[in-house]
Amino acid sequence: MKPSRDVYLIGAHNTPFIGKFHPDFIWKKHPDFETKKNPTLQEYLATAALGALEDANLKPADVQKGFVGNFVGELFSNQGHLGSVLASAHPDFYGKPFSRVEGACASGALALVNGIDAISAGYDVVLVAGAEVQTTVNAKIGADYLARASHYETQRELDPFTFPALFARRTKAYVDAFGIEEADIAKVVVNAYSNAAKNPLSHMGTVTMTLEKASEASDKNPTFLTNEELKPYIKISDCSQVSDGGSAVILVSAEGLAKAGKTPADAVRIVSYGHATGPIEGPSDLTQMDVTKLAGEEAYASAGVTPDQIQVAEVHDCFAIAQILAMEALGFASGPGKAKEELIDTDAFALDGKIPINTGGGLMAFGHPVGATGVKQAGEIFRQLLGRCGEYQVPGEPTIGLTQNMGGDDRTAVVTILKRG
Repeated sequence: MKPSRDVYLIGAHNTPFIGKFHPDFIWKKHPDFETKKNPTLQEYLATAALGALEDANLKPADVQKGFVGNFVGELFSNQGHLGSVLASAHPDFYGKPFSRVEGACASGALALVNGIDAISAGYDVVLVAGAEVQTTVNAKIGADYLARASHYETQRELDPFTFPALFARRTKAYVDAFGIEEADIAKVVVNAYSNAAKNPLSHMGTVTMTLEKASEASDKNPTFLTNEELKPYIKISDCSQVSDGGSAVILVSAEGLAKAGKTPADAVRIVSYGHATGPIEGPSDLTQMDVTKLAGEEAYASAGVTPDQIQVAEVHDCFAIAQILAMEALGFASGPGKAKEELIDTDAFALDGKIPINTGGGLMAFGHPVGATGVKQAGEIFRQLLGRCGEYQVPGEPTIGLTQNMGGDDRTAVVTILKRG
C-alpha cells in the first residue's frame, strides 16, 4: 500500500529494554530488590510517547490521533484499555482519539499501519506507541500467555513452551530440507549479540555470545523443550528475550512537518507498507514464510523498489531460524535454502555487510517487548537513515530501509519501506 499523502517519521524514542540478565532489572538478587520496582506498562508508554514528541520538536497538544500496539496487557499487567492509559501520560492528551491495536507480536507494526492510514486520511500529527511488560510471571506461565498468538486449541499441547516448539519444528524442517548446520544458525545469533553490545538500550548488551557457545547445547545454553522430537532443534541462545519496554514514533504529513519546524531532509518518509495474514492453523510449508513474502511483495511493488536496493533492515528474529526464513522471504537471498550460501557464509547481514540486519541487536539481543517491537523497528530505521545510531551506525549513509514485523508463526506480517528525505 502506498500512502495517498506523504508520511514522514520525524521523531522516535525507545526506553531501555530490560529483563533477566539486564543489570537494571529488579529481581530478588538485585541489590535494590524491595526498595525499587521495575517500570510499569503505563510508565513505559508515557516515557516512550513523550520522548518521541520531544525528539520531533512537538508538544502533546499537537497530537491529533494516536495508536498503541500491545498484545497481552490484560494478562501480564492486568491492564487493557490502553488508548486510555496513553491518555494519562500528559494533561494535553485529554480528549484525544487514542486506541489500541492488537495482532500478537505484530501489534506494534499494525499500530504503525493505522498511523500511516490516519495521515492518508487527513490527520497531520499522529503518535504511534507500543509497549509490553512480560516479566511479572514465571517463564511457563508467560509461555502460556504468549501461546495465545498460536492456534491455542491445536498447538498449545505441542510443548509447555509453545512458540519455541513451533520454531524448533521449523528448524527441523529446514535442516531436513537444506542441510544447514547448527554453526550456521549460530552466526545469526552471534551477530545479534555483537550488535547489541554496541547499543546502550539493549536487553543483552552486557552478555557475551561466542560462536562456540551458540553452536552447541550445554549446561549454560540448554535445549529445554519437553517435546523429545523437537528438543534438539532449539537452545536458549536461539530465542528472543522476554523483555519489558516501550517505543514510540511520530508520524506527520507535509503540514505537520512544517509545524514541527522541519524539512524533508530532517525526516524519513514511509513510502509503502505491505500487510498480510494467513489462517491461524498454519503454516502449510514449514520451510518458508509465505505470509511475510506476500507482505514484502506488496511493499516492494508499492514503493517501486527491489530487495537489492534495501541498505538496512529490521527483521523479526523471534528465533534464529525466523531471521533466516525472513531473509529468504524478503528476497535478500535468491530462494528457499539459499540463505547459508548467499548471506550467512559471507556475513552479509553484519554492520559492514551487504545488507545489515538488526543493527541494534534484534529481538534476540536488543529485546522483544512484544507490543513495542514493530514500533521500535521503525524508529531504528529512522535513526539509521539519519545517521543517529552511534557505535552501531551502518557505514555509507544508507537511504533506503525496511522493517518486517510478524505475529504468531508468520500468521500476520507487516513490511514497511522507508526512505531518507
